Amino acid sequence: MNALTTLPDIAGQTREDPLALDWVGMCGIALPVRLDGERLMARADAGVDLADGAARGIHMSRLYLALERLEHEPLSPASLRRVLEAFLDSHSGLSTRAQLRLRTEALLQRPALVSTLSGWKAYPLQIDAGLDARGFHVELRVEIGYSSTCPCSAALARQLIQQRFADDFSARPPDHEAVLAWLGSDQGIVATPHSQRSTAQVRVRLHEDCACIPLKGLVDPLEQALGTALQTAVKRADEQAFALANGQNPMFCEDAARRLHQALRRLPDIDGFHLRVEHAESLHAHDAVAESSWNWRGD
Repeated sequence: MNALTTLPDIAGQTREDPLALDWVGMCGIALPVRLDGERLMARADAGVDLADGAARGIHMSRLYLALERLEHEPLSPASLRRVLEAFLDSHSGLSTRAQLRLRTEALLQRPALVSTLSGWKAYPLQIDAGLDARGFHVELRVEIGYSSTCPCSAALARQLIQQRFADDFSARPPDHEAVLAWLGSDQGIVATPHSQRSTAQVRVRLHEDCACIPLKGLVDPLEQALGTALQTAVKRADEQAFALANGQNPMFCEDAARRLHQALRRLPDIDGFHLRVEHAESLHAHDAVAESSWNWRGD
């Protein structure tokens, strides 16, 4: 072949001052993926280490092409491992570690509390997979929205209602009809507790034998533990049921963190987790935050 027709391979050059690099790759690759029968738009960060410090660079196009298989098969630990193995196979002699991060929003259809309505709810989802000499691992990060009623505010509101009741009925003994009407009036219920939209950010490390990406199996028990998951389509009966759920589940951020911790400990296929809850205060201009973990090595 004529030398002028041979395309130069600059990345294949060697360096006189060898220096290995921890991670080299690409971020923000647009990629369609399949999860629980749904096709989702994802962004992928794909990379490997550059263990051969004498090499000038890696072959990024090989990483890009290896991602194509995720378009055609459902996301699972097995499919993610095959992609990471392809990363390393295509960089034999150059790399010893491979990493893949997928960011997307998963849609789950959620029923209303009482009525027959339902709607779609988006859950920000991140999947991190890694493969090196120590083995293979997959971590999930999901975000769950819920409502939290302040227990302190609820107690203070009840005290004000008690005081108004004592004032309004101090001169006469209350009868059933009068009390019933009083309870349904603005005159009687003079105070209500404040609540806020809250967020749980949950990270879990899957057991090595886990066969799937258990999104619904993770979200459902966590929302049940909280009791006040954000709703989609509702009628007035659903809104009333939501008010009842909030009244029966007053939560400080510490309460929510403990509920989620206990629910996660009961789930199969999880080797460790870290969770963070944020209550976007409606009383204060700052947030209330709590974190908890189990068997988590940290970042």
